[in-house]
Amino acid sequence: MAARALLISLLLALCSALGEGVSALRGRGNGDAVKFDFTPFLIQYESGRVQRLMGTSVVPPSVDARTGVASTDVVVDQGTGLAVRLYRPSSRRGRLPVLLYFHGGAFVVESAFGPVYHNYLNALAARAGVIAVSVNYRLAPEHTLPAAYDDSWTALQWVLSNARNGSGYGPSWLHKHGDMSRLFVGGDSAGGNIAHNLAMRAGQQDDGRGRIKGVALLDPYFLGGHASPWAERAWGFICAGRYGTEHPYVDPMALPADAWRRLGAARVLVTRSGQDRLGPWQGAYVDALRGSGWGGQARLYETPGEAHCYFLNNLQSPKAAAHMATVAEFVTHS
Repeated sequence: MAARALLISLLLALCSALGEGVSALRGRGNGDAVKFDFTPFLIQYESGRVQRLMGTSVVPPSVDARTGVASTDVVVDQGTGLAVRLYRPSSRRGRLPVLLYFHGGAFVVESAFGPVYHNYLNALAARAGVIAVSVNYRLAPEHTLPAAYDDSWTALQWVLSNARNGSGYGPSWLHKHGDMSRLFVGGDSAGGNIAHNLAMRAGQQDDGRGRIKGVALLDPYFLGGHASPWAERAWGFICAGRYGTEHPYVDPMALPADAWRRLGAARVLVTRSGQDRLGPWQGAYVDALRGSGWGGQARLYETPGEAHCYFLNNLQSPKAAAHMATVAEFVTHS
């Protein structure tokens, strides 16, 4: 994964350097001019066609042969098509913590049903002994922000309803086996951004405060001051220009202290990889949270020498295993 992440970083840097020249070359082959070149993730053409360059394969739910974790898919909103994949470790007894998880992919690629996240959630559910709910939120540019944020709220409400009385679509795993006093939200990269914004919204709702036990932000996608021109353009593409890079959606450090104090969780874990270009903003997030007067506990876990979200592949590598152990401990020692 480190090699793959490094390749992605290099491709992004190359795309930033070449800019419109790369886009112009890509548009010549089929007569469909490039509107936005978001290599290595996707290319959008003037016709509206979107060509995704990664993160499009899917795998079915299953009983994982290695971990024994069972998974199943549920459509939780028939109107938008929002779906989740649930994971339940069959070897665990009693009530289990619940983790509502959001995948990464720059808000534009990957899915809850892809092999990377299927393997990661199988392993994490087994390691932490949690019921995981992986959310297949809508992607930009077909559904620009705030669509993903809206989907996260819908998914949270479905989890709460299903756990409370087994109502709604899908199996009753949450109702029968979930411990909602140990509800966590988390995600990596763009998913970490979504998890943060969901916790902020939960804390601002009269009926939501205190419901989420903890938030795990794994190499989260945050920007802010001194973001590169390319990063600014990418964010503008993701949100269709609705929000600048100074908006709290992507720059939580712009929040006043009283807003931080309403974060709807008692504990926060942020992980940062040493070669991640988003690292300065991830560290600033923890500093701002700690300095706000928020009454919870915040931890920054750092892995030197690794690139953004290195831990998603090669799960058995020592650094990835240590990262997963940290996330599992955050959930289980609650």
